[in-house]
Amino acid sequence: MAITVQNFIKLANLYNQMTMVMSAICVQKGGIAIENYVGRFFLADVLEYITEYGRRLVAAKHENVPPDVAAVIDKFQHQYNLVKDLITPTQKPLYEMTLEEFERVMNI
Repeated sequence: MAITVQNFIKLANLYNQMTMVMSAICVQKGGIAIENYVGRFFLADVLEYITEYGRRLVAAKHENVPPDVAAVIDKFQHQYNLVKDLITPTQKPLYEMTLEEFERVMNI
């Protein structure tokens, strides 16, 4: 996937939709706190990926990042800093793995 503003916007929308679904699941399960929901680890991994994607988007000088998208990247970075202790630990960050490395780590 090429690193573009449009792809970042799609990933940001995915993350926002996932947080809404996670909140709905917590309500459906009796109003459990989001901090107690097991899906928060997966959502932290997704946020890690999107944050790194945004960092690389800003670093790519060929892509002009609008100010509103840059603000979203900063917001995601702040959110990531709050939950980075929840991400899946690996020797290598998830966004740097090849498909084969990912499959090996996940036992697929």
